[in-house]
Amino acid sequence: MIWGLSTAAFTQLHVIISLIGIGSGFLVAFGLIKGKRFDGATAIFLITTLLTSVTGFGFPNEHITPGIKLGIISCVVLAFSIIARYVTKLGGIWRTIYVVTAMIAQFLNCFVLVVQLFVKVPSLKALGLEPPFLPVQVPMLIVFVVLTILAVKCFRNA
Repeated sequence: MIWGLSTAAFTQLHVIISLIGIGSGFLVAFGLIKGKRFDGATAIFLITTLLTSVTGFGFPNEHITPGIKLGIISCVVLAFSIIARYVTKLGGIWRTIYVVTAMIAQFLNCFVLVVQLFVKVPSLKALGLEPPFLPVQVPMLIVFVVLTILAVKCFRNA
């Protein structure tokens, strides 16, 4: 039992929250690149991405795993994103901080998704790639860097 749920139910909840975060994160990224604020999608993205990290900490572990480290990094990144968006109202340099941290949070969501796909999906696991996700992660990182630069430029006047 994890937080009153069976391990299977808790895992399902965690995955659903994660997928909502990823989906809404792509909508937010699209908005940033279009120079638009998608307030509802932004709130959903920030909340579900934070909940993804928090629920990730709920899984039983005997030591600090790479997933826990990524969850901690994600929480720190999200704290800056939330402060930039809701406390400073995107004033001054906080506009850029918001865009960069939101895009980093989305990248981390996608990074973990790819890792989990290569660990859990038999056909991907059978590829035997070591590390299993590197051929996907490097191009994805490049795409996110390009999208982040584009988003910073396009979201300046939104």
